[in-house]
This record gives sequence, C-alpha cells and structure tokens, in this order.
Amino acid sequence: MSDHRGGGVRFAPTELTAAELALQAEVRAFLAAELGAASRRPGLGMNGVADREFSKKLGARGWLGMAVPKRYGGADRSAVDRFVVTEELLRHGAPIGHHWLADRQTAAVIDRFGTQAQKERFLPKICSGELGFSVGMSEPEAGSDLAAVRTRAVRQGDSWVINGTKVWTTGAHRNEFMVLLARTSDEEDRHRGLTQFIVDLATPGVRVRPIPLLDGSADFNEVVLTDVTVGDEAVLGDLGEGWSQTTAELAFERGGPDRFLTVYPVVEAFVREAGPAADGPHARRFLGHCATTFWVLRNLALSIARAVDRDEPAVRQAALLKEMATRFEQDAITALLDVIDTEPVCDSPSVFEQILCEAVLTRPIFTIRGGTTEILRSVAAKGVMAAAMPGPAGRN
Repeated sequence: MSDHRGGGVRFAPTELTAAELALQAEVRAFLAAELGAASRRPGLGMNGVADREFSKKLGARGWLGMAVPKRYGGADRSAVDRFVVTEELLRHGAPIGHHWLADRQTAAVIDRFGTQAQKERFLPKICSGELGFSVGMSEPEAGSDLAAVRTRAVRQGDSWVINGTKVWTTGAHRNEFMVLLARTSDEEDRHRGLTQFIVDLATPGVRVRPIPLLDGSADFNEVVLTDVTVGDEAVLGDLGEGWSQTTAELAFERGGPDRFLTVYPVVEAFVREAGPAADGPHARRFLGHCATTFWVLRNLALSIARAVDRDEPAVRQAALLKEMATRFEQDAITALLDVIDTEPVCDSPSVFEQILCEAVLTRPIFTIRGGTTEILRSVAAKGVMAAAMPGPAGRN
C-alpha cells in the first residue's frame, strides 16, 4: 500500500474502472479517426510535434485541464482520467508538443497555488489548448539541485526585477509563458526564500536560445533573463514557498506515462515492419522484456495517479518511477539496435528506421528532463530510509 504519512516508497495496486475503460475506448476511436494511417510518422512521447490546432481539438473535447474545475474551463475529472487520455496520446505518438507542459503540470499548479486573477486569466486558455507554458527550473551548474538556483528576483518599488539563466527549458522558443523559480531572499535553509513567477516570454529582457540536439531538432532552450521586470501579479503562490510548490509539482512531472512511453512507438513500428524477423528468439526475448516492463511501469504510474486523486504525497514514488522508466527507455533502444544488428538509415522510407534514428540521437534527453538519475535515487532513498526509522513517519 502507499504510505500517506510520508514514510516509504509504496505503490497501491489498482485497475481501471468501467467508466475509465469507456473513456479509453473513446480516446482510441478519436485518435484512429484523427491521426489516420499507420504509415504516419509518430512523435516520440512528449517530443511530439507542436500542433496548436490538434491541441485545440483536445481542448474542445474536454481532454485538456481535465482535473481543473469547470468554472475555469476544466472538466472536474480525476488524475486517473487524465492518465487514460495521455496514455493513449503517447502510445499513438500524437502531436502533443504545444499543450503538453501546460496541461501536465502548470494548470494543476496555478489551480492549487494561484490567485483568483491568475486562475481566471490562464486556466481557461490552457484548457482550450490556446496557451503553451514552459517550466523554468534547471540552471547551468545547478543540475537537478533546485535549491542551488541562482536566478534572483529583487523587489524594486511595486515590481520585481529578475536576472538569471534557465537551461533545458522545453518549448520556450514557441510557448507564451514560463513558470520560473527564483530566489527572493537569502535564508540559512537554502530551501527557503525561493518563489515562483509566471513570466511572459515576450517580456523585454527575455532572450531564448534553442539548444540543438544531434538530429538537428531543438526542443530544449537556454533562457536568459536580464533585468526582466514583472509586477506582483506575476508571483505564483506565497513568497518564499517556491520549494514546496515546486516539490508538489514534481509528482505531476515525474510520475506519468510520458516517462516510459517515449520509445513505445519505436517498438510498435519494429513489430509492424520487421515481419518474420520479429519472430526470432532474440527478438522474442526483447519484445517479451519490453511488454512486461511497459506493463509494470504503467501500473506504477497508474498507482501514482490514484494517490494524487486521494490527495496523498507521491513525490518519492514519482521519483522512483522516473528513474526506472527513463533507464528502461535508454536500455530498450540499445537492445533494439542489437536485435536488428544494423545501423538505421535516418532518411529511409521506413517509418521504423526514421523514428529509431530519432530515438538514438535524442535519447540523452530521456534522463535529463525531469531530474537526473542521481537526484531521483536520492529522493527515493530518503523515502526508504524514512520508512525504516522509528517514529510516526516510519515503521518500528
């Protein structure tokens, strides 16, 4: 069972209900009609093409901001309902790049910590698929240690002036806003004195520089902020509480199906195109390992969604899932290259070879985004240690 008292890293077994299975069937039918033939080149997980019109179609069906209250344009549905929708989108390689971050975590953070004005301004447009958001957490030389951020926001009169650099900022070259973590005061405990801000990426002083990957694509960005001035209306949540708010956000970022389904379209394309080659003993072992691992990780992620719906902490579970899942994604590509025993051709007419090339060239980002392996293991280990300690958070 999951331990809602904060000790341990436990996952409660769960299955989809009849209503959730009906939603799954509805999404599958929509995607079959919308995305068309199997010859289409699918996107790889959250790196799918940014298609605003497709995002708006999802919004019109109530499949964005699903857990957001109806009064703000959402559907008042559960985290598990959102899990069902996003699992199908990822499995089909849908073009989700525009809305992904805003739907996955920004909407939940604004709904939980934002002012009334912020909720009314941003949530309806996130739910309709109009606005794209980036997440300004990571910084050069800070890695996944968020308490080490150097970006600073200084109070000047009625405004805040922000200076600093964010890196690995997904989609900042195309999105309208960024939720940024900055230091607003110096405290003995470095986890204190951090504050989140909603920053318009068109604000003077914001410079976005795409970071090209090996395949020539550029989904990551470096964002430099030089004397960027924002008002109090940009402050998200309470001053100095950015660490706790960001920690809550990480359960949404690390614990979903996007952490293990990036390579699913590659494996599926292999089965579709390989023919008799997929029936050899080496291929069967590979596919058996993938199938069982997908299923295990999927059930762990579903358990996290249930915990979110019960309002139970799931940060440690999400960290453990992310660590295992992104390692699996890396290993699956290596194993598949061994199975086919040939170098894929990137400009091949084969969809399988095209997306395998993309996966090979972009897989370093699998373990960068959402926290490095070392940090994630540390978060999970603290949960295990807490469970072993005597007292109310552990077990005797």
